[in-house]
Amino acid sequence: MAILKDRDYQQKDKITLLQEQKLNELLLYVSQYSPFYKELFKNNKINITGIKSLSDLAIIPTTSKEDLQQRNDDFLCVPSEKVVEYTSTSGTLGSPVTIALTENDLTRLAFNEYSSFLCADGSASDTYQLMLTLDRQFMAGIAYYLGIRKLGAGIIRLGPGVPSLQWETIKRLKPTAIVAVPSFILKLIQFAKETGINISETSVKKAICIGENIRNTDFSLNILGKKITEAWDIKLYSTYASTEMQTAFTECSEGKGGHYKPELLIVELLDENNQQVAPYTPGEVTITTLGVEGMPLLRYKTGDICMYYDEPCSCGRTSLRLSPIMGRKKQMIKFKGTTLYPPALFDLLNEREEILDFVIEVYSNEIGLDQVLLYLLPVEDSEECDHRIRAYLQARLRVSPHIKYVNAEEMQKIQFKETSRKAVKFIDRRI
Repeated sequence: MAILKDRDYQQKDKITLLQEQKLNELLLYVSQYSPFYKELFKNNKINITGIKSLSDLAIIPTTSKEDLQQRNDDFLCVPSEKVVEYTSTSGTLGSPVTIALTENDLTRLAFNEYSSFLCADGSASDTYQLMLTLDRQFMAGIAYYLGIRKLGAGIIRLGPGVPSLQWETIKRLKPTAIVAVPSFILKLIQFAKETGINISETSVKKAICIGENIRNTDFSLNILGKKITEAWDIKLYSTYASTEMQTAFTECSEGKGGHYKPELLIVELLDENNQQVAPYTPGEVTITTLGVEGMPLLRYKTGDICMYYDEPCSCGRTSLRLSPIMGRKKQMIKFKGTTLYPPALFDLLNEREEILDFVIEVYSNEIGLDQVLLYLLPVEDSEECDHRIRAYLQARLRVSPHIKYVNAEEMQKIQFKETSRKAVKFIDRRI
């Protein structure tokens, strides 16, 4: 795929023309090769030749996570011999989904992450320490690896966890950047404090943050982001992506939202009636993949709730930007009359020094109402600590969730099930 860096700065009408051309190619492709979309078009009497503009997309029904889960193989558009990589979703919102990639899809994935690292001020002179899994069918791991290779930068494939090994490798190989989950960066900082490592003297100058929000919707750093930057003078870049979209939204140095790659994706933010919302209004991120060969998707609803901003960024890029994830549609909690999303609860729990780690569990009571149980690892086992935590939660939430205190070993077992690739912070046991 050709280098398209300048496209980030093109006028919107030129970007629209490009997307409409790629959309027409996609519609012809899936109408010929996708069992799922051939059936969808037939059942809904959709004539794809009548779809010319981006606004015409609304004619096509949306695709859901359940469609992918129930009919996974029907989305495959190529024979099995063309598949070179099988990846899967983490199964956060139900059973995992397999996404098959061709050689062309891997090339596209590499370009996507190459563009993302460029957006996050990356260059060939950088060395990235990857603090995430590159196995277990995890698309992000292979994507970062391929993108950094295309960038020409150095790669240290260290994997997740083990703060002592991370710091020993940083000292020995001197990476300029890390790719990590923000809550793990806090564990690195804590380990450094406990062992006398002077983190201000290390080679690391920036972190690509994956999997968790580091900003509020006004782009200010949230509690997690503040805790990192107050302890460690590094630049943070937030990212948002999913296995299904095979594309990432990545912040530039301005930190004003994840930048959109219009040559790789069409994005809509839809309300409850599947209508496009206005800027600065929460909507469900709905994507149409462009240039995907193995398992392309049309109007796929991710379940993630975001806002978008369509004015040009001060960095000069003209395409829209996405806010941090405000929540997942299926993870919304109605607890004692209060509406909660897990990211907001994460912020509250990250804020307290009395809480070292946590998992939120939601379940239904005997009459079908949402109940919230917090598994907490406290800094100390005392009545005074318990009182401070409960008083804080009551004051901030105006409701009192159930609390179960656990030790570090118990917390590790709750967060990392046998098949988990990353720490589980939210468990949904609702019927």
